[in-house]
Amino acid sequence: MTHTVVVTGAGSGIGQAMSRELALLGWRVIVTDLVALAAEETRASLAAVPGGDHEAHVLNVTVGNQSLKLAQDISTRHGLDAWVSNAGVSKMRNFLAITEGEFDLTLDINLKGVFLCGQAAAGVMIAQGRGGAIVNTASMAGKQGRVPYLADYVASKFGVIGLTQAMAFELAPHNITVNSVCPGFVATPMQDRELAWEAQLRGTTAENVKDSWVSDTPLGRLQQPSEVADAVGFLLSPKARFITGEALSVNGGAYMD
Repeated sequence: MTHTVVVTGAGSGIGQAMSRELALLGWRVIVTDLVALAAEETRASLAAVPGGDHEAHVLNVTVGNQSLKLAQDISTRHGLDAWVSNAGVSKMRNFLAITEGEFDLTLDINLKGVFLCGQAAAGVMIAQGRGGAIVNTASMAGKQGRVPYLADYVASKFGVIGLTQAMAFELAPHNITVNSVCPGFVATPMQDRELAWEAQLRGTTAENVKDSWVSDTPLGRLQQPSEVADAVGFLLSPKARFITGEALSVNGGAYMD
């Protein structure tokens, strides 16, 4: 039987890599993104993987009714076995320069979106009565405040880790595991934007900023999105059925706890 997983923010970067890895592992992947074209491009890239009846859907994770309708639809047609809440945003600013609107947007997508999607996924999993697995994308910035120019992002990712633990505790009686992954400096389009922002804020070059990120990573290089995806594949596998409430660091040693 093919198992079905929903991945949010899957139009590019880490979410796209997660979708590819899960498809290779035999999952039916429901690719979602705020941008329809991005979701469809990821779905189309999965067509070469044998056996997958993958789908693309538009999803705004900040609107609870959308994630609920999607979860119910997937449950009715396929059964919902797993959900990966990966959608996220960042914008680098000095702490005093972050506006209320920017703060609200970051927490709406990065934290409220995880909350709403988690409710939707858990609700249908409980109704199905066969358990399931949820993975939330946090960050090593969710474990330390020593991160420049990302105060609102740090707050959102600390929240994701706490929410993950609370969900894991309450959903355990239903045989639903909930974990988070905490990437480090990942080579994605979001990282390219952050390199430019940090360089401007520090009055240096993007290459110098990149070098500093590499030097902060004991394994000596930037992380690839596929390496985050590998961890998610494990957390959704039967080998991880007794792991719940964890925030798995996948960052080359850039932050150790």
